[in-house]
Amino acid sequence: MTSVHRVAVLAVDGVYPFELGIPSRVFGATEGHYEVLTCTVDGRPVRTNSDFSITTEHGPETLSTADTVVIPPFSTTAVTPEVPQAVVEALRSVAPGTRLVSICTGAFVLAAAGLLDGRPATTHWVVADLFRSWFPKVALDPNVLFIDDGDVLTSAGAASGLDVCLHIIRKDHGSEVANHVARMCVVPPWRDGGQAQYIRHPVPEATTSGTATARQWALENLHEPMALTDLAEHSHMSLRTFVRRFTEEVGTSPGRWLIQQRVERARHLLESTDLPVDEIAGRVGFAGGTSLREHLHAAIGVSPLAYRRTFRGAASTS
Repeated sequence: MTSVHRVAVLAVDGVYPFELGIPSRVFGATEGHYEVLTCTVDGRPVRTNSDFSITTEHGPETLSTADTVVIPPFSTTAVTPEVPQAVVEALRSVAPGTRLVSICTGAFVLAAAGLLDGRPATTHWVVADLFRSWFPKVALDPNVLFIDDGDVLTSAGAASGLDVCLHIIRKDHGSEVANHVARMCVVPPWRDGGQAQYIRHPVPEATTSGTATARQWALENLHEPMALTDLAEHSHMSLRTFVRRFTEEVGTSPGRWLIQQRVERARHLLESTDLPVDEIAGRVGFAGGTSLREHLHAAIGVSPLAYRRTFRGAASTS
């Protein structure tokens, strides 16, 4: 991306003020890559879910000029299986191909408008059952922080709005810009696991320790071959107990988490160095370049060469 990318944030009645401000705060920290405009469906003030209303400087006409449209969440008391007519009319002005992003209950708007039919999506786990009953045509996954389905991205509650915005920046401009924004916002550039780690679970037995020590050890030794039994030993648990506790704490299996960390480290090296693919594979613990290519393609759909060309330019791939 070389030009300024316009992001329109649509505030609807009952909007959550915190999430409403996330796109402006995160995209605004990229130092000129994005222009963020907040609008309403009719240009009038809207009530928030708090004790105040907000007034924006833009109306629905902003949506037709946007490259990305973000729909923040709104009070669950305002959630219905149908979109208010004013919102429907506003969404009709969005140009085909515009990237659509929802945060938390914002997914209800996209689903009610038929924009998620047949697509994977997520929303806050608390309203997942309601969402699924109202919109059975949507492939809902309430266990993840966000889902990127190309031109439509959906995210879970509150802070996952930060996650999806940082993901978009990384997708558009690479990890260096995304990491800078994360530092400016004092948030992690990437969070492990998914919503499952935040869903209420029974309290574990007092004699059971956590898996954080094993995860830290794994991150410090990604270049080394490691088995799940090695991770379990660092947590002083049996393999069965370790796998169960790890999944409860992180929201994904140990094996999948380990692959994710290796892929993320490989992406960083592809972006920041000119190391050969085989050498990068060795540094992050994959068996060879072929294994790295397979896992990278499975994660983001491109080859190491294509990824490096996107984020470092043709000169680095010659």
